[in-house]
Amino acid sequence: MKIHEYQACELYTQYGIPCPKGYIATNMDEAVNIAKEIGTFPIAIKAQIHSGGRGKAGGVKVCHTIEEVQIAAKKMIWKTLYPHQAGPEGKFVRKLYVTEGSNIDHEYYVSMAVDGANACITLLASAEGGMEIEELSRKNPEKLHHMKIDPTIGYRDYNGWEMAKKLGITGAQAKQFVAITRGMYRLFVEKDCSLVEINPLISTKEGNLLAIDAKINFDDNALFRHPDIVALRDYDEEDPKEIEASKYDLNYVSLNGSVGCMVNGAGLAMATMDIIKHYGGEPANFLDVGGSANAERVKSAFEILLSDPKVKTILVNIFGGIMKCDIIAQGIVEAAETMGIDIPVVVRLDGTNAEKGREILTNSGLALVPAKTFAEAAKKAVELANSKKED
Repeated sequence: MKIHEYQACELYTQYGIPCPKGYIATNMDEAVNIAKEIGTFPIAIKAQIHSGGRGKAGGVKVCHTIEEVQIAAKKMIWKTLYPHQAGPEGKFVRKLYVTEGSNIDHEYYVSMAVDGANACITLLASAEGGMEIEELSRKNPEKLHHMKIDPTIGYRDYNGWEMAKKLGITGAQAKQFVAITRGMYRLFVEKDCSLVEINPLISTKEGNLLAIDAKINFDDNALFRHPDIVALRDYDEEDPKEIEASKYDLNYVSLNGSVGCMVNGAGLAMATMDIIKHYGGEPANFLDVGGSANAERVKSAFEILLSDPKVKTILVNIFGGIMKCDIIAQGIVEAAETMGIDIPVVVRLDGTNAEKGREILTNSGLALVPAKTFAEAAKKAVELANSKKED
């Protein structure tokens, strides 16, 4: 789960991480009033969207007069921004974060993230902040420092002191850096985060360290422990199909292809997407209906797939173990009766009750495309999707 920058700044403040004073505006007049209340320039106007790269897309402006605040707010609020990380559809801006400006002397990058390979949290930092971490790691990987934090003892101040030395931070600022990274670690662990990032963490000409951007991602599987974090969720920033899928405990991620996938098991779902690409197609989604789905859950999954206008064909790829093939078949039939089907559906059923499932589909009168093997199903689905796009 992601949250907005202004929400992350509020959490940072609770954990002793200094951030500029700022307030949320939902229109130009509110942005101007906030700027007047802050009373000093420069002032930063930042679009609040769940996407990186917003600065290059015009979503961050530093203003030196009230007139500049008006112009910047008018250009952003209730408009669509197109950061490259947001995809071709862009992100619609509903909120602006209006904050105090800062006298920047230097910019650093610092974050904590889950390190799955080493089963720990890793502290990452660079003396070249302000740029996207992907770009930094690609162009100058030697300038991105990694430090594994031993999970048996957690963060210790010497971790912060050592990283500060690598970044060239000394004196009073090094002490501030240690306090900031200590707070980041506490936040990470106590709120079950998957990422805590400051980019940039700046040193000011007055000699202080300040987080002028904030990003936090949370582990969805731990949200049941944090109703306060769940309350920060912004449904406007999420794909409606993914929200609908979460209501039925479906593992669904929307993609940009034309072959809709309904699969049981995350591993098989990943393999299905791979083989679709192998045959020259693009998956429209990742959808794992799970191993214990009932007909209603499968029906809901099918409805989500059919609601996506990008989907030109659907590939149902089920290997029945705990999940029985006849349950999948019954869900498909119920969805078809409710919504109607005007695109090809390729079905590969194997395993528990596969014959019974095929019988249900055959007797349904639906125009389905049967497939005996995994490869045959994927190849047919790609060919049908491509032919529909040509039409």
